[in-house]
Amino acid sequence: MKTIVIIGGSKGIGKAISTVMLDENCVINISRSQPEFSHRNLTHYNCDILTDDLPNLEKVDTLIYCPGSINLKPFERLKIEDFKNDYEINFIGAVKAIQKYLPNLKETDNANILLFSTVASKLGMPFHTSVASVKSAIEGLVKSLAAEYAPKIRINAIAPTVTDTTLAAKLLRNDRQKEQMIERHPLKKYLNPEEVAQMAVFLISDKAASMSGQIFEMDCGITSFKN
Repeated sequence: MKTIVIIGGSKGIGKAISTVMLDENCVINISRSQPEFSHRNLTHYNCDILTDDLPNLEKVDTLIYCPGSINLKPFERLKIEDFKNDYEINFIGAVKAIQKYLPNLKETDNANILLFSTVASKLGMPFHTSVASVKSAIEGLVKSLAAEYAPKIRINAIAPTVTDTTLAAKLLRNDRQKEQMIERHPLKKYLNPEEVAQMAVFLISDKAASMSGQIFEMDCGITSFKN
């Protein structure tokens, strides 16, 4: 079985990925909170990616970094600390995890890394200055690392639109907001974590062996077309 290391696998998209991967893989979850589920193939380490040392591991075939933020404010209300905090959790945490487990990834065949961006990196939207900026940095990281470590390690990212997780709870906090969000998207829907998890499963599989340095948009049409 492959060893899949998920940073932030207790909630949201990370939880959905963990759940779907567990039957056929060893999943190592590294996060601040204990998962609400258990499985014979699941190992958990309590760790704050920004302040704690990551655990030493014997084997890493795939590294998935899920932590993120949705800090939506008018630019004039954003403080420098807001930008720094978003950069730390979205970008620096990912770099820290990659640097930690890069030696492990180099030792395995078909190694890969999966990160997360956002549709806001492509489509300019009000109040998204901080998150769009930092996720654009993630996209640059993906492309640069993919070039640097080809053909040994594949690196890709998923750029989802709004996904029904606790992170996006403020955007989907009542039926009216949910309906407005549905109407904003040409496919008349937003994402659920299981959809994103299925894309993640494909991208880290051997079926995606020809794909690296790519940003895969799951946008429900919002950045691609109008209807």
